[in-house]
Amino acid sequence: MSRTAVVIYNLGGPDSPDAVRPFLRNLFSDPMILRVPRPIRWMLALFISWRRAPVAKEIYSELGGRSPILPETEKQAAALQLILGNDFKIFIAMRYWHPFADAVARDVADWKPDKVVLLPLYPQFSTTTTESFTRVWHPAAVAAGLSAPTTEICCWPEADGFTKTVARLTDAAIDQLSDKTPFRVLFSAHGLPQKIIDAGDPYAHQVERTAVAIRGHMRHALTDHLVCYQSRVGPLEWIKPYTEDEIKRAGEEKCSLVVVPVAFVSEHSETLVELDIEYAELAAASGVPEYSRVPTASADKSFIESLANLVRSSPKEGTMAGGAFCAAAYADCPCRAGATHSD
Repeated sequence: MSRTAVVIYNLGGPDSPDAVRPFLRNLFSDPMILRVPRPIRWMLALFISWRRAPVAKEIYSELGGRSPILPETEKQAAALQLILGNDFKIFIAMRYWHPFADAVARDVADWKPDKVVLLPLYPQFSTTTTESFTRVWHPAAVAAGLSAPTTEICCWPEADGFTKTVARLTDAAIDQLSDKTPFRVLFSAHGLPQKIIDAGDPYAHQVERTAVAIRGHMRHALTDHLVCYQSRVGPLEWIKPYTEDEIKRAGEEKCSLVVVPVAFVSEHSETLVELDIEYAELAAASGVPEYSRVPTASADKSFIESLANLVRSSPKEGTMAGGAFCAAAYADCPCRAGATHSD
């Protein structure tokens, strides 16, 4: 029987307070994040990591001093391994902290697979996430002597098990609201600078597609909903509308909120601190009657089965879109030409 290595990957996060600053330095050293010449990027990464480390440490102190994203990913990996069986082996890689791509590539090479599948735990493709990882994976694989055919799954914004899971969790959150006030559903995703979207990154387009798919699976017929973006930093204009602005508007309108983390599949600082603490406090201060945050898909069986289906349907080699292709206008989409389409 053939052996398939499945590399699931995510952003990563610091595993101790001392790891916060080097984690941030790795993040801001990424040319897909700071798109400036290397010497300037290197200096900026040192400065930004130094400046942001104290605030970031406070954030992670709310989580016991470390990011939960690796333990969350380990749960997902174990669930995926159980479904796929012994002909597959799941490996975990992270972009900005351990386990890094180079170490994981060596582990994969030692296992001697017949095929490698790169499976992002980002539902939507972006040059800042999925492409950032594949750019470091391929040279790491070469250095490790890993020559097996490799398939990149670029995205799965409308994956059936994923969107049905989030729809069910959103319905459950709405069920818990009182009927005293109207409510609005905010599909909140991590933001990006607007100039990255203008350059052809399909991320925002795919986030919108995810929200449409989720609504299509819900019991509740939503009459008040929108996509918005969180986690904005720095002076640049980011994708709008901003989640914090929508929270303030809901307070002015005395409208309850159900916030759906539509681009995250694991609990981490952006959900457990930003949404659950910071935005909940903002909602209370703004006069939002009720504020509810929907859990991430995590290791939900239906979600993990949808990931397994993507792996099973992947071609021997190349790039595969886990859903409909992006329009031609999205120049950065890797599936505009030559990709295999998985239904």
